[in-house]
Amino acid sequence: MENQYYTLIEKQDFFEIIENKFGELAIFIDSREGAPVNPVLEFDGKQTAVLKRDKHLSVVLDGIDKETRAPLAEAEFVLIVELSGKTVERTYGVPVDNVEDVVIEGKRTRADEFVKAKTRDELINSFGAVKRWTCGK
Repeated sequence: MENQYYTLIEKQDFFEIIENKFGELAIFIDSREGAPVNPVLEFDGKQTAVLKRDKHLSVVLDGIDKETRAPLAEAEFVLIVELSGKTVERTYGVPVDNVEDVVIEGKRTRADEFVKAKTRDELINSFGAVKRWTCGK
């Protein structure tokens, strides 16, 4: 049973974006727990992107190099490479969604982390409810 009742948004301080000879981009970040579910990368065309790994964990990529901005904005997909030290934990393709502004929702819990509470229905689903009763008068 899932017991995480919040959405985490973590800031990735150090990351690397590389381009191969075919013009494909790969983004190297720190590994996170669990496999991503329907991940997407939102990019504002300026210096910030947010990798939404799943409904509960997003990673902020801030300070994107000027030379990288145009190729990233033109990319339909990027390869995400998650590393533990120098070991590759997982790789996966992610569609790039160009947005006007990257919106980071949630409560800042540390300098690099935001927490967003789940909705009532998300909490009920993550609790694994098999029966529901409405009580009271």
